[in-house]
Amino acid sequence: MALLNILHYPNPLLRKKCNKVTEITKDIIGLADNMCETLAYHKGLGLAGNQAGHLKRIIVIKLPEEEEFRVLINPEIIQSFGIREVEEGCLSVPGYTGIVNRSIWIRAKGLDMKWKKWKIKVEGLLAQALEHEIDHLNGIMYFDHLVAHRRRTSRRIETTARAVRASRS
Repeated sequence: MALLNILHYPNPLLRKKCNKVTEITKDIIGLADNMCETLAYHKGLGLAGNQAGHLKRIIVIKLPEEEEFRVLINPEIIQSFGIREVEEGCLSVPGYTGIVNRSIWIRAKGLDMKWKKWKIKVEGLLAQALEHEIDHLNGIMYFDHLVAHRRRTSRRIETTARAVRASRS
């Protein structure tokens, strides 16, 4: 296994929509293993393929209380309910956090590393992490959802987020 470089905003790959994984290959297995090692090293909650420089619909998630990594292929949210404000940060935007709107609960589906279908209904931190990482796979950054920004070192991300929102109007 090897540590992967985590791309930092404004790297253009972070704004690209990732491609579906069509089969589990040695390369996909290696990518998943390396993403897990990279996530553990950086002490994050989740990592998406494009954050590691690969435009593949693969995410890894590991909550603090869990022993195992969740490796999810082609995940998608199929239903969500409610809105809650939560604080979020991102390995691709180091040094910044912000208050964003996330769902109270979600239903998601996808494939595991054995190409077995899965479907789950989750709430709390796992729902938040899934929404965050699936957003990455669609080229969406957490600051696109900002309600409020917590400045740690500068105002650059807040200004960038405003410019992104304005360009979409």
